[in-house]
Amino acid sequence: MDKEFSNKVNVLKALAILLVVSGHLEFSLFGMFSPYSFQLALFFFISGYLFNDKYINDVGTFVKRRIKSLLVPYFLYNTFYLGVTVLIAHLTGKFWGEPLSLKNFFITPFLNGHQFDLSCPMWFVTQLFMTMIVFLFLFRVLKKSCDNKIFHLAFFALSGFFAIPLSKLITLDPFNLIVIRTMFSLFFVYLGYYYRNFVEDKIDIFTLKWAGAVITLQSILWLFNRDFDPEHGIGLSYVLVWARFDEQLIVPVITALTGIWASLLVLKLIYPYVKDSKFFFYMGDTTYHIMANHLLVMYIITAIFLYINGIPIQERANHDIYWIYNPIQTTYLYFVLTMVISTYSGVALKQIKKKFFPDL
Repeated sequence: MDKEFSNKVNVLKALAILLVVSGHLEFSLFGMFSPYSFQLALFFFISGYLFNDKYINDVGTFVKRRIKSLLVPYFLYNTFYLGVTVLIAHLTGKFWGEPLSLKNFFITPFLNGHQFDLSCPMWFVTQLFMTMIVFLFLFRVLKKSCDNKIFHLAFFALSGFFAIPLSKLITLDPFNLIVIRTMFSLFFVYLGYYYRNFVEDKIDIFTLKWAGAVITLQSILWLFNRDFDPEHGIGLSYVLVWARFDEQLIVPVITALTGIWASLLVLKLIYPYVKDSKFFFYMGDTTYHIMANHLLVMYIITAIFLYINGIPIQERANHDIYWIYNPIQTTYLYFVLTMVISTYSGVALKQIKKKFFPDL
């Protein structure tokens, strides 16, 4: 992997995690592209973009690497957040998570990842693991049966588009939730692979005609957006972890596509200016740790605000996990502090791992 390619991937990953954190603070970095409308699809896209064909014939190595890079740190964090959740319960009188049990510690992470509220954004990690394993096996079968990129694209596109109507036809028990999430995410994994191998250096998708078409499409979609008034239900956003698409059928897939295009355009525009930025590099290199820790950082910031204003910490227990103090005035301060603290915490953790646990 050459340096420029690696740097561009890091900047794109940094953009993706910025979108996730801003979404949890309920504002959008991309204007007409709503929070929760494409951020996770972008991460799946990046995973497909980085997929190497050599693993098609080396399944064992692929699975071992995904276990090492995704599941091992996940369960280390799971143990950490078990301790943090117990400590906070002692301080506030509220247990932020599901009841303690072996099932909730080992099985719930693969079902919905909400065993501990403070680490619930990490549900994406176990879903990414399952999606990538399924993707590898499906891709192997597809290449052997019909090695045609258009056929592959059509297959995975049908998987993504059909996931939403299927979610309305079946009972969304824990297993079916995994099925729906995997079907939806497989499309964006393959799309990332397809973009890198058949589009990126061959077709210019950032011309004025492309921009006009995407902006026009997104503007039309915005006419039906209801995200600014939660009482009206989901508009352009969706909640993938619970397969919550409300009345939508194809809009979530379309907004994910337009959002990914917008992200690639932003990457193209800002890369010359941030390619030498250590902070952007650190963000892109520590997205796992930022995903894992940003709610805890926000929780601590809120506790400090409460202390400064003479409000008992127990007040925090009266709100959900995403609640922040005085959001009208503090949202952007939360955003900046959360990104800086969680990024440099991630850098420190990577350095500790490299020094003391190089084989982990």
